[in-house]
Amino acid sequence: MTAPTVLLADDHGAIRAGLRIMLEAQGITVVGEAADGDVAVRNAAALRPDVVLMDLRMPGRDGISATREIVERGLGDVLVLTSFDEDDLVFGAIRAGAVGFLLKTVDAPTLAQAVRAVAAGEGALDPRVTRRALAAVAQSPMPSVPVSRRGDFSDLTVREQEVLDGILQGWSNAQLAARLRISVPTVKTHVSNVLTKLGARSRSHAAALVRGREG
Repeated sequence: MTAPTVLLADDHGAIRAGLRIMLEAQGITVVGEAADGDVAVRNAAALRPDVVLMDLRMPGRDGISATREIVERGLGDVLVLTSFDEDDLVFGAIRAGAVGFLLKTVDAPTLAQAVRAVAAGEGALDPRVTRRALAAVAQSPMPSVPVSRRGDFSDLTVREQEVLDGILQGWSNAQLAARLRISVPTVKTHVSNVLTKLGARSRSHAAALVRGREG
């Protein structure tokens, strides 16, 4: 199995270095780093990592804003590193589309396991964050999608429809690549195009839009 690729986004060089050592020792490939949100978005667009490991407090553009753009553009899945005193930031990251949350005290095996889970299309949530995260989701109103932005499936190419079908099945980018016999970067491009055409913020949002339309 190909090792997941990771982009590290944290404004502290020592923390990035420590995370790189932890991940690479666990067989995870670190493809790049970023010290602020703007660089994180640019590097995610250039490198197309499977997972962006995102700090929320960074100078300039913060991790929430960067997460939102990375998710909206389909540049990678975001796994957030947080601490106990960052509830408001965690809730903002949930709304921005992050799919995993770990405390900064996480050990190397747990971190690597979470990265692999997120890269495979699953979520990852530290048990100590679960209750607060679920409460945030429950209290957040469902965003309305203007009728003009709801997906017109006729706009999708045949390949994009195949990718959308895979998204509905819950397939990861790696699974889509294997089943469609195309590369993972090509899958990411198709996913990004599908999200744009459907007016969706994320894969899960796209699936919800489709199922709502079919219902």
